[in-house]
Amino acid sequence: MAAPRSLFMCFVVLTAIVLPSCAQLVPDFYDQVCPQALPTIRTIVEQAIEREPRMGASLLRLHFHDCFVNGCDGSVLLDDTPDFIGEKTANPNNNSIRGFEVVDEIKAAVDSVCYGNVVSCADILAVAARDSVATLGGPSYQVLVGRRDSRTASRDDANNNIPAPFQDFQDLLSKFNQQGLSLEDLVVLSGGHTIGLARCFSFRDRIYNDTNIDSGFAGYLRTICPQSGGDDVTQPLDDTTADFDTVYFSKLLQTKGLLHSDQQLFKGDGSASDGLVRYYSNNPQAFWADFGVAMIKMGNIKPLTGTDGEIRMNCRKRN
Repeated sequence: MAAPRSLFMCFVVLTAIVLPSCAQLVPDFYDQVCPQALPTIRTIVEQAIEREPRMGASLLRLHFHDCFVNGCDGSVLLDDTPDFIGEKTANPNNNSIRGFEVVDEIKAAVDSVCYGNVVSCADILAVAARDSVATLGGPSYQVLVGRRDSRTASRDDANNNIPAPFQDFQDLLSKFNQQGLSLEDLVVLSGGHTIGLARCFSFRDRIYNDTNIDSGFAGYLRTICPQSGGDDVTQPLDDTTADFDTVYFSKLLQTKGLLHSDQQLFKGDGSASDGLVRYYSNNPQAFWADFGVAMIKMGNIKPLTGTDGEIRMNCRKRN
C-alpha cells in the first residue's frame, strides 16, 4: 500500500539534496532522492553472502543488537576512541558481532550512486538485515526506512538490554517486553537463529550443565567444545545454517537447541512458547510472514527521524 501523501509534505535540505523529514518510517523514503539506494544495498549484501554465507547471519544480528540499545540508530557501529566509549566492546558484542567491513562497503557504494551522503547507517543495517534473510531463502518483507544516525552510544545499555545466550525464559521475555515486543516476537525473532554460528563460549554451560538437552547432541558438542579453552570454536545454530527455514524450531522439539536461551523457548510444559515453536516448525509460510512483521516492529524501536541525529559520512564515527 502506498504511504499517505501527508507523509511527503515535509522536507529537509542537506548538501543541496532535498530529503523527506517526516517523523515516521516509510517504505519509499529514498524513491525520489536516490532510487538506486536499496537495490545497491541488496547487490552488496548478495555479493558478501556469496563470499561467505555466514555474513547473512552477521548482518541480521547487527540490526538486532543495534535496535535493542536505545533504538535502531546505528549506534552499534561506532568505534571506541580515546574520548568515546561505544557498544562494540560491551559483553554481548565484544569478539562476537561482525560484518562492519560489509557495512563500510555498502556505505561507500550508496554514497556513490546517490551522489552524496544520503543514506543513514541505521537504514543500511535495517535493509541489509532484510536482504540477508531474503538472499538465504527467507521472506523479502517490505522494510521501512527514514532513520537517522545517533551521535551517542552506551556500553552499559548494551550490557543490560541485549538478551544473552545464558538467560532463562522470563529474563528473555522481560528484555523483549522492555522494547515493546511480545512473546510471539520473542519466539519468531529467535527463529533468526536458523542461520549462522555460535561460539563455544556461548553454549558451553548448556552442554555440560543443562538437563533438557539430547544426550547424543550434548556428547558430540563436548568433543568440539572443551570445559576450558576453545572459546572461539564455532558450531552451526541448526543443521541448515545457510538456509532460512524452520529447522531451528524442529531442533528445539528434539531438545537440540544449541543455546540455553534457544531451548528455553520449548520446555515441553505446554506453555504458550511451546505452542508457538510447534506451530512454526510445521508452518514455514507462517514463520516467514510473522518474521517479516516482527522485524518491521523491531525496526520501529525509537528511530531517530526528521532533524534528530545525523546521517554519518563514516558509519564508524560521528560527523
